[in-house]
Amino acid sequence: MRIAVAALIALILTAEAPAAGGTSRSYTIVIDKMKFGQTPPVLHRGDTILWVNRDLFRHSATAANRSFDIDLPAGKSVPMVVKSTGELAFACKYHPGMRGVLRVRP
Repeated sequence: MRIAVAALIALILTAEAPAAGGTSRSYTIVIDKMKFGQTPPVLHRGDTILWVNRDLFRHSATAANRSFDIDLPAGKSVPMVVKSTGELAFACKYHPGMRGVLRVRP
């Protein structure tokens, strides 16, 4: 039920912030077994990411440039509208070995 609510919120947020060309997309990045799942090959500003934490531990998705800092309690999901462009390195501030990169175009 919580994931369904988070997905609905993500759809609403996506409708409010269209990417270039007027179309935005939603993606899901799952955290499981102390690892970030696969990131989309390319994102666009205005796209939505639903961050899903399937671990028993609190995690975060925190951008190195501080453009986003998503707190993810164990078993929770949080939507995020992509607002910055470029190669956005991110990590978990609680587990710095967990890292990833988002590639965002305008």
